[in-house]
Formats: sequence, structure tokens, C-alpha cells
Amino acid sequence: MSKENASHGIIVTAAGTGINLALGVLYAWSIFKGAIKEAVEKGGPGAFTWDIASLNDPYAICCLVFAITMIAAGKCQDIIGPRKTAFIGGLLVGLGFIWASQTTDYLSWILGFGVLTGAGIAFGYSSATPAALKWFPPNKTGRIAGIVVSGFGLASVYIAPLSQYLLVQFGVQKAMLFYGIAFPVVVGVLSFFLVNPPSGYVPPGFIERRTNNETRSKVHPVFADVNATPLEMIKSHMFWILWILFFIGASAGLMVIGSMAGMAKTSMGEKAFLAVAILAMGNAGGRIAAGTLSDKIGRKKTLIAIFAVQAVLMFAAIPATSKGASNAFQIVFLATLIGFNYGANLALFPSYTKDLWGIKNFGVNYGIVFTAWGIGGLIMSRISQSLIAVTGDYNSAFMLAGGLLLAGTVIAAAMRDKKEEMRRELKGQLLVEKAQA
Repeated sequence: MSKENASHGIIVTAAGTGINLALGVLYAWSIFKGAIKEAVEKGGPGAFTWDIASLNDPYAICCLVFAITMIAAGKCQDIIGPRKTAFIGGLLVGLGFIWASQTTDYLSWILGFGVLTGAGIAFGYSSATPAALKWFPPNKTGRIAGIVVSGFGLASVYIAPLSQYLLVQFGVQKAMLFYGIAFPVVVGVLSFFLVNPPSGYVPPGFIERRTNNETRSKVHPVFADVNATPLEMIKSHMFWILWILFFIGASAGLMVIGSMAGMAKTSMGEKAFLAVAILAMGNAGGRIAAGTLSDKIGRKKTLIAIFAVQAVLMFAAIPATSKGASNAFQIVFLATLIGFNYGANLALFPSYTKDLWGIKNFGVNYGIVFTAWGIGGLIMSRISQSLIAVTGDYNSAFMLAGGLLLAGTVIAAAMRDKKEEMRRELKGQLLVEKAQA
């Protein structure tokens, strides 16, 4: 890769990371939810009058719309390019926040924060990763994907304390209005740096092989793009396995992220937003670490490790968040690790999608895979909030998530990834050839 191409790739990657950093406001929902809950309990003229069991609904709908719209947004990115797609995303997010800022009505929040903001996040998110990946060779897929999506996970580091400040100083409506004005401006500026490589650009291959009789290197076919269409992808058994695994990994993490402030409030009081921010750092770190690790040891091994550890953490969280527990350090530590493992999913599954089905239709293909994230977020957020409302604690929700993750660990261990097997065989051959040379 030339220095000029590398420079362009770094700029596009930085812009994509910045856009995700702005759009990651979704993960600060637990801060807004806490303020809305207090308003419901306080009552009075103009207050929120929602059912407590419905507090997660705008967040859950946002997750679902985000995921479903990813298909159309990915197709849009493939056709009109990342710049225009990201700009559309910024406008939709702004409109969603502004709409919600003007009312306390439950349905308006569903339509504003849930539908418009969810769709806007999809357009912004779908434009960032494909553009960056096209500038780099396949052996950096996991790392680049991890860096770009880390912005989304890291967003709560600044959004959580900023949201807490805005809520205290100005209230829910004005805080939402602030974001509704700021986000389109930020995303609009960054979108101008999102560009695809020039026509005919081909990044270097993952591994180059050369025999004594060859005058030029050849890339092993296992690392060549197959460029599968969405229909071809859906017909493959690996798609359905990955979809189920993504559903499990995403839903378990989203359940914790959406309720983190409430879990931490017992022991941390008004500083509970710090737990959300620290979880976000784990979330972002997991994306970069898992993406880089999977480039080295393979996606499957990384996925198995992530699921197994996450299952253990879910069961360990039960005594930490039970009634009477007040160990702030323990809660924050668990939240960081859970965020780390959840974030890993957001680097592994786009990397898997590109590995198996190519970059040409990556936008729409990953959009289809990403529906697992949205459906998982909707179902588990609703179930967990209902369980919390009935039982008054998080035990049942953590047990459900832990059980699903154990099942996911078994599925991941049993699946056969032919591309990973070919990767290992090729590396073995190269080691033998090197030893014989």
C-alpha cells in the first residue's frame, strides 16, 4: 500500500470513527430513562405519564429500526456512496431528537427517538465501516472494523456525563434539543471525509505466495472476495448460524447497557453515569481488541472465548446487583468486562460478513446480518424490563442472558467455518515451505 493510499485510508477510518462517536448517543439511553422514571414517579402537570414497564420501549424500538434500516442504508451506501448516506443519517438523527424534545408523549418518543433516530443511526453507521475497509488489505479487516465501530461504543464516555449535566441544568426536553441541533452539524462535517477508493484500486493481499518459476506474486484464493449477493448469502447455512449467534451476543449486552445506570444507582447515587462511561470504554476496547485478535487467531476461536466469558460474567452479576449489594467497584468492574465482550461482537460479525461474502455487497449484506442485533435488542430489552418490573431485581434477566450465552458458546464451537480451516491449512503450508527453504 502506497503512502498516499495509506494516508487516505487513515483519514477515512478517522472520519468513520468520529461519525460513530457522534451517533453512539443510543448507549446513553439509561441516563435519559432514569430522568424519565423520576418524572413519572413525581407526576404533576406536563410530566411523563408512561407505564414503568414501558420505559425501555423507545430504546428498544430505536435498536429495531436501526437494525432493519441497515439493509436499506447499506444498499444506499453501496449505490450513492458513504458521504451522502452519512449526511442523510445526521439529518434524521437531528429530526428525531428535536421531535422528542417537544413533548412528553409516549408515542411521540417512540416515533422521534425510536423511529427517526434509529433510522438516522443506521444511515450513519452503515456508511462508516465499508468505506474504511475498502482501503485496507484483508489481514487488517478485523482491526479496521474494530477501530471504526469503537467510536460508537466509546460515545458514552462523553455523552453520559454531558447528558447528566444537561439533564440537571435544563431538563429532559432541552437536553434532547441540544443533541438534535449538534449531531447533524458534527456528522455533516465528518461525512465529507468519507470517500471510496478510486476505481480499479486493489489493496494488497493477505498472504502472497511465490514459487521459483513465478515472476509475480499470487494471492491465495481463500482470501479473494466471493462477492455474494444478499440472496446467495441468505441461502448459506453459515448466515443463519451467525445470525443466531449475533442475536444472542448483542441482546445480552444491550440488556445490561440499557439498564446500567439503574443498576449502579443503588451504590453510586448521582454518580451512576460514571458506570455508563466506564462500560463504554470497555465496549470500545473490546471492539478493537477482538477485531485485532481475530485477524491473528481466527474469528471462530475469538467468538467462542467471548461468548464463554460473557456467560460467566452474567451469572457473576447476579449477586453483585442483588438487593442489599452496594459494592460500586464490583459493579463497575463487571460492567466494564460485559461491555468489552459485547463490543467484541460489533467487530467480529462485520469481519465475518466480509470474509465469507465479500466487499462488493458488504453494505446490504451486513445490514441483513445486523437485523439480529436489532431484534435481539428489542426482545431482550422488553423482556428484561418486564422481569425487573415484576421481580424488582435483575436476577432473572441475568440468568436468561447467561443461559443464552452458554447455548451460543456450544453453537460457535460446533460450527464448521471452511474459510477458517483453509486459513489454518495455508499458514501451515507456508510454515513448512519456510522451514524447507
